[in-house]
Amino acid sequence: MGADLSHEKVQDTPAGDGSPPQSTPRFKTAAARIRPKGPAVGIDLGTTYSCVAVCQRGKVDIIANNYGSRTTPSCVAFTDRERLVGEPAEMQVGLSPENTVFGVKRLIGRRYEDSLVQSDLSHWPFQVVDGGSGVIKVQVLYKGMEKSFYPEEISAMVLSKLKQVAEAHLGRPVTQAVITVPAYFSDAQRQATIDAGAIAGLQVLRVINEPSAAAIAYGLNDSSQRKRKRNILIFDLGGGTFDISVLTVQDGIFEVVATTGDTHLGGEDFDRRLVDHLTQEFKRKHKEDLSQSKKAKQRLKVACEKAKRTLSSNVTAIISIDSLYKGVDFHTTVTRANFEDLCSDLFQATLHHVERALEEAGIKKSQVDDIVLVGGSTRIPAIQRLLSQFFDGQDLCKAINPDEAVAHGAAIQAAILTGHRYQNLQNLLLLDMTPVSLGLETVGGVMDVVVKRNSPIPTKETRNFSTTEDNQNSLFLQVYEGERTLTKHNRLLGTITLNGLQPAQRCMPVIVVTFHIDYNNILTVSAMERCTGNHNQLTITDTRGRLDREEMERIVHEEEEYRAQEKAEQEKVEALNSLESSTLQLKRVAVEEKTLDDRAKRRVLEMCEETAAWMEGNQRAPKKEYEERKRELEDVCYSIITYFSMDGEKPSEEEGRKSKA
Repeated sequence: MGADLSHEKVQDTPAGDGSPPQSTPRFKTAAARIRPKGPAVGIDLGTTYSCVAVCQRGKVDIIANNYGSRTTPSCVAFTDRERLVGEPAEMQVGLSPENTVFGVKRLIGRRYEDSLVQSDLSHWPFQVVDGGSGVIKVQVLYKGMEKSFYPEEISAMVLSKLKQVAEAHLGRPVTQAVITVPAYFSDAQRQATIDAGAIAGLQVLRVINEPSAAAIAYGLNDSSQRKRKRNILIFDLGGGTFDISVLTVQDGIFEVVATTGDTHLGGEDFDRRLVDHLTQEFKRKHKEDLSQSKKAKQRLKVACEKAKRTLSSNVTAIISIDSLYKGVDFHTTVTRANFEDLCSDLFQATLHHVERALEEAGIKKSQVDDIVLVGGSTRIPAIQRLLSQFFDGQDLCKAINPDEAVAHGAAIQAAILTGHRYQNLQNLLLLDMTPVSLGLETVGGVMDVVVKRNSPIPTKETRNFSTTEDNQNSLFLQVYEGERTLTKHNRLLGTITLNGLQPAQRCMPVIVVTFHIDYNNILTVSAMERCTGNHNQLTITDTRGRLDREEMERIVHEEEEYRAQEKAEQEKVEALNSLESSTLQLKRVAVEEKTLDDRAKRRVLEMCEETAAWMEGNQRAPKKEYEERKRELEDVCYSIITYFSMDGEKPSEEEGRKSKA
C-alpha cells in the first residue's frame, strides 16, 4: 500500500522535448502548459543581482537588460500606481523602503520561525509576517491597499523580468530555463525556486548548483587544459550566499566531489557590519539614533554598499549623505583597513568551509590546480589575500567574470538539455551530488545511511534488510535524511510499507531496498522481498516539508559536536543488537540440532531466555556489559552444543568452558 506522507506526492511529467522528467511545481499557471518555443535560457537568480544568458550556435551571450546592464537587481518595489522590478525598484528604495522588497532569496523555502529569518527581521525595511502555519509572507502597500506575497512570488517577479529581457533579445517567446541555486540550498528551497519559475511561466528544466555552473563556464573557457585531469575549487561568494565546491574535470566531464557553504553569508552581511558601525558613529557625533527611521537607515545602507565597492579598488571611500536624519548631514571617510577589521570574522569563516570541502573531497591544498573566484564579493581584496595565503601563495583564477560565470554555465546546461549539442559541447557532462545523507531507521533508532552526503547524482544504492519479529507479515521502512547517527535527530521523509511477507523466523527474509536519485534530485525508494518478488516503492518529489535552512545548518554544523557521544551510543546499540542476534541464533541451533537431548536443549534455551529477559530490563547498560554477557553466553552454549553434537556426552558447564579455552 502507499505511504502516508506529511507532504503530498507529485508525479513526474515529461518535458516534451526529450529532456528528463520534471517535478510538477506547486503553483500551476497557464504559461507553464504552453508548448515550449525558442531556446532555453540559463538564469542566475541571485540575492542582490540576477543574470540571464542564452547559448546559441555554441556561443554564450549574457543578455543585457533595457538599461544596458548585464545584471539586474533582484529588487521589487510597489507604489501607488505600479510595480517596479530591477533598476527602477532599486532607485525607489530610498523613497519608500517599506514597500521595496530585496534579498528575498534569504526567505525563499524557509519557515517564519527559522532563527535566521528572525535575526534578519530587524534589518529589513519591509514587513515579513507569518502567513499561517509558519509560511512566510511579505506585506507591502500596493496601489493604496495592503498586499501579501509569498517569497516565491517576489522571486517570480524578478524571473519574469529576466524572461522579458531574454525575449526582447531573442525576438521570440522563452518558456524554458535552467535556474541555479546555492549548492547548500535545502530541498525545500530548491522546490520553492522551481515554484517561482512556474509562477513566472517558465518550465524549469533543471535546478543546478551555482558552483557547478561556474565550473562549466570556466572549464570550457580554459580549453587548453581539457585533456588533463584537474582539481578545481570554486569559491563562490555572492551578495547573500557562500558556496565552496571541489570538482574534478577531464575531457568535458565535470564531477562534483565535495560541496559545503553557508546560505546566510555574503555581501549583505558585510554591508550590515558597515551600516551598524556608521549608525553608532552618527549617534556618537550627533546624539541621534538614525536606526529609528527606516528611510534613513536604507539611505545609509545604499551608501555603504557603494563604499564597499569603492574599497575594492581604493584604500578609502567617502560617504556623504545630505539631511540623513532629522535634517542632519552625515559625512565620513571609511578606510579599507577599517572595513576589513569590521568583517574580519566573516572573512575568516569562509576559510573554515574551504578546509571542510578539501577534507570531504580527500585532497590536499597542493593538489588543487585551479581556484576560481565567483560572485561579486570575491572582488574584496582581503578575501583574495586570505584565500591566496591559505593556498600558500597560489594564484587565483580571475579569467571569468564573477558576476556572469554562473548564468554562463546555466545557459550551456540549458542548451544541452534541449538537445542543442554544438561541437564544443559534444562531450560535456555534469555529475552533480546530493548535499545530505539518506537512509533508513534500523533497530535502536539508528540511521543506516544508504546514500552518503556528497554522492554523485544520478545514483542508485541497494541494501539488504530483514524482519525484526518471527512470522512478520509486513515491513515498515522509514526513510530519513540527515547527518546524525540517530534518526530522532534527522528528518523523516516518508514510510514505505511492504505487505504479504512470507512467514519466517526473524532475520531470515531478505528485503532488498533500493534508493534511486535521478538527475532532478527526485528520490525513489523501493523494497522487494527476494524470495517472492513482492515489492513496493515510494517516490518523494514534493519536498516542501523537508529540511529548512535552520535544520540544515544544525545538522551539518553540529555534527562534529555530537560525533563522539553518538559514536559511543551507536557502539552500545550495536553491542546490544549483537547480543540479541547471538541469543536468537543459539535458540535456533538448539531447536534444530538433532544430536542434542532434551536436557541439553532445555539448558541452552533457558540461558537464552534468561539473557533475553536481562536485555529487556537493561536497555541502558554500558557497551562493556553487553559484550561480557555475549561472551559468557556463547562460551557456555557453544561448548554444550559442540560436545553433544560430537559424541553425545553431557559435559558440565565448567568443563565446557575449559574445553572452549
